[in-house]
Amino acid sequence: MGQNKFPSLLGTSNGSNHKQSGNSAVGHVGDTYDLSCKVMLIGDSGVGKTCLLVRFKDGTFLSGSFISTIGIDFRHKVIDVDGTKVKLQIWDTAGQERFRSITKAYYRDANALLLLYDVTNRSSFDNVRAWLGDIRDYSQDGVVVMLLGNKCDSTSERQVRKEDGERLSKEFGVPFMETSAKTGVNVELAFIAIGRDLKMKRIKMPQEEAFCVADFVQQGQKHQHCCSN
Repeated sequence: MGQNKFPSLLGTSNGSNHKQSGNSAVGHVGDTYDLSCKVMLIGDSGVGKTCLLVRFKDGTFLSGSFISTIGIDFRHKVIDVDGTKVKLQIWDTAGQERFRSITKAYYRDANALLLLYDVTNRSSFDNVRAWLGDIRDYSQDGVVVMLLGNKCDSTSERQVRKEDGERLSKEFGVPFMETSAKTGVNVELAFIAIGRDLKMKRIKMPQEEAFCVADFVQQGQKHQHCCSN
């Protein structure tokens, strides 16, 4: 795998967007924003992509059974990054194999990709390499990639150690953290880190230091309840 395909910490996003920075634009339901970014949630079916999105967007947890995502779903949320309103257009993708071709078609326009696996499902972790291969083949250069080990609240059912996720993330040079859509652990931090990185790439001021997603995530986790190993 080439070294330049996962420049999550250093690269500059050059993807096209519906709205560019400058005069504030107006989104749905009256939301104003300065720049807009497309974020995709990818990973195997059942890893909790929809639950993670709902937790971030609405602050709630989808308990009980629900219908798996069919194809592509879409929601958005405007976040404030140092006074800049960043609209995250979040695309929730189906993880089933029969929808993979549909998902790949959306990679090219994505500015950020959150790749999830389920810490209670070893096969979802083993498939991360295949997902990273798809990112390498279909995404734009400079895309922000983050690896998330979801459902870290399920300690008794854990099949993937946190160290395994950390090791894999270092191998591919992408930021990593464990999350829980159920408790909310690190969910907001993941999206804020993505939004801050994308904002810095678009409208970084000359006096501002280079932004490192991995360092931001590490610092952010120190202020939150850590998942148990």
